[in-house]
Amino acid sequence: MAIPEEVALLEDLVSDSVDYRGIPAGKSSTGGWRSAWFIIGVEVGERFAYVGIACNLITYLTGPLGQSTATAAVNVNTWSGTASTLPVLGAFVADAYLGRYRTILGASFIYILGLGLLTFSASLTIMGSSEQRNGDSAKPSFLVNVLFFFSLYLVAVGQGGHKPCVQAFGADQFDSQDPKERIARGSFFNWWFFSLSAGIALSIIVVVYVQSNVNWALGFGIPCLSMVMALAIFLLCRKTYRYPKGNPQERNPFARIRRVFVAAFKNRRLDLDQGQVEDGQSQTCESRLVGRDVEDAKALARLIPIWITTMVSMVPYAQYTTFFTKQGVTVDRKILPGLEIPPASLLSVIAISVLVSVPIYERVFLPIARLITKRPFGITMLQRIGAGMVLSSLNMVLAALVEAKRLRIAEEHGLIDKPDATVPISIWWFVPQYLFLGIIDVFSLVGAQEFFYDQVPTELRSIGLAFSLSAMGLSNFLSGLLITVIDWYTGRDGGDSWFNTNLNRAHVDYFYWLLAGFTAVAFLVFLFISKKYVYRRVDQVV
Repeated sequence: MAIPEEVALLEDLVSDSVDYRGIPAGKSSTGGWRSAWFIIGVEVGERFAYVGIACNLITYLTGPLGQSTATAAVNVNTWSGTASTLPVLGAFVADAYLGRYRTILGASFIYILGLGLLTFSASLTIMGSSEQRNGDSAKPSFLVNVLFFFSLYLVAVGQGGHKPCVQAFGADQFDSQDPKERIARGSFFNWWFFSLSAGIALSIIVVVYVQSNVNWALGFGIPCLSMVMALAIFLLCRKTYRYPKGNPQERNPFARIRRVFVAAFKNRRLDLDQGQVEDGQSQTCESRLVGRDVEDAKALARLIPIWITTMVSMVPYAQYTTFFTKQGVTVDRKILPGLEIPPASLLSVIAISVLVSVPIYERVFLPIARLITKRPFGITMLQRIGAGMVLSSLNMVLAALVEAKRLRIAEEHGLIDKPDATVPISIWWFVPQYLFLGIIDVFSLVGAQEFFYDQVPTELRSIGLAFSLSAMGLSNFLSGLLITVIDWYTGRDGGDSWFNTNLNRAHVDYFYWLLAGFTAVAFLVFLFISKKYVYRRVDQVV
């Protein structure tokens, strides 16, 4: 489509983006912080919905669905892992076929359907509970369980398409060729996390309270309404967005990667350092293209060791929605006279910690780091991730010490075989480890998201973010596997499992010590790898 002459004269254009009409996007009329804040608002609504389901899920599984603590923890880890791994598939669909915008739309409808069915299944469970009082079965029927888990995984599918594309689409609103907008894009990842943490905190405070004190159907229905509102906001602002130029199928990055293997089959010798192909002829457009393909493939290969070590270091994240919450059930949860909070409400402390940490990171830490390092970004992305790993290992040490104290007090008061009794230790003892999680997120999680977005080819940026999310997802699967194996090994021959349903006879503290060691080893390997890593973009070279 031809560019209207008056548009070209009046404003600068973004080279690799178009507006909603398909013409080159103007910097003054599209993108930037104006569009980014709308997209951030969409993510706030989505996180409100997702956390409203995830943060208290173990309570629903061990309560209305009647599962054991270990089984429920594995189910939560498996679902969380699936939800965090599916973004790889969603990103593939977006980058290779549909584009980010249309993938977000399709994923949103699936998301809303899953939340609606989840609300319906909870309503059936409530009806079943009424029948229990009349002497019927003690657990929901098989069909209700099937509907519940089908709905739950439908939510995971919707989230898998929504999560990587919305964040990548938000980052796309900044021109990477413009130095000012590139720095603004770095800040975007920080303020993105700041804003969604506000949504998370609100979800934990409101939705968990409703689930714990009203009923689960309404507690699942509110997230459904939040997702509907997020979709409405996304559609309302479509005219302000910058869209990646070209049809996804025309710029399919996987077709480019396939050309590398064709070149290798023809025995072409590739000089990767010079970006040339030596086959007895002068360099052609085709050979330069193959050279770029190989460089992009190498860039992806260099990410794999970083991705693996990041995945291992994220295993501790899986614990705050499972064992942290179950520990909170056993202690004194009064924060004021006559006011007792649900244990899952402590997850709001993570969000509050992020809300405090992001402005400190942006306004205090980064300016000081820039003065010291003389770099516009303060510290490198890998340094940021590594700092989060160290903090994560220390946090597991703290969690182990607090749990050991809880067990010691339970023993001193003769409560070892009284799992329903309240252990006389205040829930405030658990607050520091939740605060640490927020700080860890600002370093490790946000750093990983920016790193994987920045270090992949432009066409693969949704997949880059999915890489980051999949590390979190696979860490949940790894956590679930560890729990299953340790539960079997420590509970065999009639012994007390580390994850005994009676937490006063369990030893979750041993598990935390194990995770602290895992994370420390992962950091040492990460440190070795990161020292040899060469950033894909020149302005990020250490």
